[in-house]
Amino acid sequence: MKIQVQRMLTILTAATLASLLSGCAMFRAQTSGVDVDSADPMRERFDFTDLRNITESFANELGYSPFITEHNAPPIVMIAGVQNRTSEYMDTKNLTDRLRTLLFQTGNLQFVNEARREDLLREQGYQAAQATPETQVGIGQQLGARYMISGSLTEMADRSPRQVRVSKTVRRYYKLTLEVTDLETGLLAWTAEREFAREARQPLIGW
Repeated sequence: MKIQVQRMLTILTAATLASLLSGCAMFRAQTSGVDVDSADPMRERFDFTDLRNITESFANELGYSPFITEHNAPPIVMIAGVQNRTSEYMDTKNLTDRLRTLLFQTGNLQFVNEARREDLLREQGYQAAQATPETQVGIGQQLGARYMISGSLTEMADRSPRQVRVSKTVRRYYKLTLEVTDLETGLLAWTAEREFAREARQPLIGW
């Protein structure tokens, strides 16, 4: 009888340990790949899904707009940047880099590399002093941009009022405005905006 009781206790202990070990899997750190083309937003703030969607939308509209396609040759453009007018840090350089890549891939625009001008001048100076004449690049022959892309990203936020509740709701509104300025005349040649709002409900108890 005593042996049977001990055997039962051993079986119960083993079953309990197995259950605990399998249950602990939910508390373990885990990493997996995410399809960026079908990922859903995880919060109410501006994230990578918004960056991808907005830049693709702007690139399709600007890259194939009559303003661009009516030129006999792809116009030369520079990107001045996007002003962050939100309450949080935004990597707007990442946004303009992706926009430039998508626009460049249309084949309808040319871009000067305004972010590397100092490097270009430094390399030209080195070549003028050190490189052989047949491999030196021409000095003073860089092309100037005719148009400049700039813009601003704005945000408005709204929260649930103070009251007895088990969760709080946060709603954020974003608007990205882009504009193309003719550097010769100073006139706006093209402008457009995209806006979206997102709402998130957060429990007051949790981790």
